Amino acid sequence: MEKKKNTPKLRFPEFTGEWEEKKLGEIGDIITGLTYNPNDINLNGVLVLRSSNIKDSILSFEDNVFVETNNYNPVRENDILICVRNGSKSLIGKNTLIKKENEGLAFGAFMVVYRSPMNLFIFQLFATEKYYKIINENLGATINSINNSDLRKFEFQFPSLPEQTKIANFLTSVDEKLTQLKKKKTLLKQYKKGVMQKLFSQQLRFKDDNNQDFPDWQEKTLGEVGDIVTGKTPSTTNIDLWNGEIQFVTPTDINDDKYQFSTQRTIKALSKTKVLPIKSIMFTCIASIGKISLSIKPCITNQQINSIIPYKEFDNEFIYYSLLNIVDYIRSTQSSNTLPIINKTDFSKFVIQVPSLPEQQKIANFLSSIDEKISHCGAQIEKMEAWKKGLLQQMFV
Repeated sequence: MEKKKNTPKLRFPEFTGEWEEKKLGEIGDIITGLTYNPNDINLNGVLVLRSSNIKDSILSFEDNVFVETNNYNPVRENDILICVRNGSKSLIGKNTLIKKENEGLAFGAFMVVYRSPMNLFIFQLFATEKYYKIINENLGATINSINNSDLRKFEFQFPSLPEQTKIANFLTSVDEKLTQLKKKKTLLKQYKKGVMQKLFSQQLRFKDDNNQDFPDWQEKTLGEVGDIVTGKTPSTTNIDLWNGEIQFVTPTDINDDKYQFSTQRTIKALSKTKVLPIKSIMFTCIASIGKISLSIKPCITNQQINSIIPYKEFDNEFIYYSLLNIVDYIRSTQSSNTLPIINKTDFSKFVIQVPSLPEQQKIANFLSSIDEKISHCGAQIEKMEAWKKGLLQQMFV
C-alpha cells in the first residue's frame, strides 16, 4: 500500500489519518521583546532574557542583564522564546520552553515569544531539521533576522490534539533524562574543580602505602619538568608530506576532552620535525590561550602550540592536571594583549608545585577516575541526543 504523504514514519499505533498543514500565525501569537538602552540597565530591575540565556535549548543564567522598566511583556509558562535577530547567523531560531519558575521575566528586542495552546508539541517541532531549514530559507538578505510576518507564515504539519499530546509527553520525558545527565556531568565537573583546588593547594594530601606522609612539594618551572617543544606547520604545498600516520594537531582539534583522540589532518614521518611521544601535554599559546590535551598517538603540532615532554621523574598525567590548575593564571598574563601570545621561553618559566612521583601518581589516578565518570556521562548524553535526533526525523512530517 502506498504511504500517505502527510503521515510520519514512526507513529503511536492508536493514531491514523493524515496530519494537517497549518501556519504558525493560524494557531498562535507572536509577542515582541523589550527595547532598552544602556541607561535603563539596573541590577534592581527585571531580568531580560536574550540569546545568551539559551544554552542547549535550556535557560541559562550565566550572562544576565537587568533593566529598570514597568513596560514589558512578561513570559508565561510554556511560552517558546525564540532568537530572531543576532550577529551570528547560526543562532537565529534557537529557542527554549519557559518553565513555571521563570514566569514574569522580560525578553529583549532581538527575541520573540511564540504563544499557543500547542506549544509543548511545537517546542519539539522546533528541534527538527525542517524547522531550521525554514529558518535558513527566510533569513534577511543583509541582516541575520526573521521578521514576525515571515514567522507567522511558517507552515508545518500537525496531528490531532491527542496525538500531539502523546508525542510531546514522550519527547519531554526524553528531554528530562537528557537534562538529568547534563546536570550530573556539570556536578561532576564542579566536584573535580573543587577537589583540584584542595589537592594543588595541599589542603588535601594522600598518604603513602604505609600510611605515612609524603615528602614536601617542590617548586618547579615547566622548563624543569620536561622538554618544551614549539610546533611547526610542514609545507602545505607539498602533498607528499600529508595524509600519513602521524597526527597533526592544531588548536581547532583540541576540545574539552582530556585526550587527543583525532585530528582533522595527518602527516607522514618527517626527519627534520620532532614527533611528540604518547602522553605529551599540548598547550595552545597563541590567540586561544590555554586549550590543553594529552596525546595518545605520536603527533606533531602547529606553531600555536607549546608541548611538554615530561622527564622520567614526573608523571605525565599529573603535569597535565598541574597545567590545567594554573590555566586561568596563564590566561590572565595575556589579558591586556590584543593578540595573546606566549613564546617558548615565557611558557617555560611558569611555576607549578610538584610532589614526589608516588604522590603525583596517586593524584593523577584520583583525578583520572573523576574524568572517566565525566567522559562516561558525556558518552551517554551523545548517545541519547543521537537517539532523539533519529526520533525527531521519524515522528514528524
